[in-house]
Amino acid sequence: MSLQQLRYFVAVAEEEHVGRAAERLRIAQPALSRQIRNLEAELGTTFFERTPRGMRLSTSGAVFLPHARAILSSIESATAAIRCGTGSA
Repeated sequence: MSLQQLRYFVAVAEEEHVGRAAERLRIAQPALSRQIRNLEAELGTTFFERTPRGMRLSTSGAVFLPHARAILSSIESATAAIRCGTGSA
């Protein structure tokens, strides 16, 4: 699992649509879909229910989303701390 995959997962969860998430992330929709499928395969679960109108979080996706957000937030805090030279969050 990569940070990029976590960012992609959060974007799709927030947009509830792969196309809109791809636009937001400025990547191709097929590449985004592939990364989400790879993440799901790696973790052995399905994070989204695919519908004709978009994507809806599955139970697993709803459980994973706050953890993914927390990880990304921690990374952003650590990066900001280092850039500020404080070394603390």
